[in-house]
Amino acid sequence: MARILILMSTRTYRAEAFLRAAARLGVAITVGTEIDQPVVNLTPGASVALDLRHPHRAVEQILEFAREYPLEAVVGVDDDTTLPAAMAAEALGLPHNSVESVKASRYKDVMRLILAETDLNTPEFQLVAVDDDPLAVASRISYPCVVKPLSLSASRGVIRADGPTEFASAFREVIDILGEADLDPDDPAARQVLVESFIPGREFALEGLLRSGQLTVLALFDKPDPLDGPYFEETIYVAPSRLPEQAQTSIAEATARAAAALGLREGPIHAEIRLNEAGPWVIEVAARSVGGLCSNSLHFDFELSLEEIILRHAAGLEIASLQRERRAAGVMMIPIPKGGLLFEVRGLAEARGVGGIQDVKISIPRGQEVVPLPRGTKYLGFIFARAESPAAVEAALRAAHSRLEFNIRPIPVALESLA
Repeated sequence: MARILILMSTRTYRAEAFLRAAARLGVAITVGTEIDQPVVNLTPGASVALDLRHPHRAVEQILEFAREYPLEAVVGVDDDTTLPAAMAAEALGLPHNSVESVKASRYKDVMRLILAETDLNTPEFQLVAVDDDPLAVASRISYPCVVKPLSLSASRGVIRADGPTEFASAFREVIDILGEADLDPDDPAARQVLVESFIPGREFALEGLLRSGQLTVLALFDKPDPLDGPYFEETIYVAPSRLPEQAQTSIAEATARAAAALGLREGPIHAEIRLNEAGPWVIEVAARSVGGLCSNSLHFDFELSLEEIILRHAAGLEIASLQRERRAAGVMMIPIPKGGLLFEVRGLAEARGVGGIQDVKISIPRGQEVVPLPRGTKYLGFIFARAESPAAVEAALRAAHSRLEFNIRPIPVALESLA
């Protein structure tokens, strides 16, 4: 039986969706994560513990595992696992994106350098060492600008600055966030930050699948809330996009050209694009699918999920359709209004009762700390809606969110001292 190794960090949101998809395929699945699973001795080959923090060591462990359990594909489901997945696939001689292309998509500075060599719209940018004097750096850049880590995801540490004072503050905060991220000291992302010009305009998310270098657009999401900073917290995604067809085509073409420039040829991509009077600007192209639980908003013909499409492509299995459902759909990543301990969520029944709402999932347990951007790494939860039009989906998501109340209390001093 064919076997697929799925690499995922223990903190991923994606485990349930990928495992549910795998159960439909009729292939053997192994989950590779940082720790041994409790049932590892009861289900040999179903999981393997890997040192995902050190990709070269993880590849050695995967090769050892593959000697007993031959693999047909290796799939990384999030930012922490795309690189070891590509490295392992290369070592095993399996179809994959090149390691260099995945690194280029993983590190924002490398992506900027590559895309700057194309004729795509590209912001001005420069690398700054974490031990540089922020006031000296502030005097040589243009404003408004955006300060961002090289490799963190979910908008963590991405901060807009409109002048030298704001830049110095943002720069210091990003350095603090890098310290909290516990990056490998040898990782360039631990020693440098990226500063680039702020690109005004509306933002969109493109979900796509690359097959032999050809891009199929699976969904183009509108992001109706403005993302102008100082932090860039994503909230609502709605598909299909309400953009005119010509504008949608320009976004797809820019994404395809960016992926080709980076060297990506196989598997899912998630792109963040800004659109203004100059046309599309590629903010990011990741060699993975959309994060969080957002993929739950995507349904395809023949009851295919996004995760099943990804696994079928990786294993070389037939994909019956890449056509998204006809109805409009969307998701709201519930923003965190303030930091503290989540004591209670009120209004869930009322939110779920809004017309068009399919589900409301709170993903942070009661009693757990919630941390807003720019330092946060998790969402409060997700709201899902379907309706006959994108406008109706957006209205349902906003109505459901308005019915939720979050009781977030300050962290007791005794707990803060323990931290």
